[in-house]
Amino acid sequence: MMFTVARGRQFLHHVLPAIIRPLRVMWNQIIGFLFLVLAASAIPRGVKSVREFDGNLEGFFRLLLTSLFIATMAGFGVYSFWRARKAAKL
Repeated sequence: MMFTVARGRQFLHHVLPAIIRPLRVMWNQIIGFLFLVLAASAIPRGVKSVREFDGNLEGFFRLLLTSLFIATMAGFGVYSFWRARKAAKL
């Protein structure tokens, strides 16, 4: 039996999506987990910033930046898990 270029393309056309989709789902889940770990690692610093806040401008900016970091990393994490779920349904 002869292996032709057309059969090779047909094979790749059917096999590659079955390989790439789970890899994409797993990649998004790993990245989402890492972003959530980054967000969680900043929570103790955020709690410390809240406890040390005494109304001055420096404390306010420290609290603001910590909160923005946590919100951004958590948002990226949740979005990545959402994309993984969306890719799994395709």
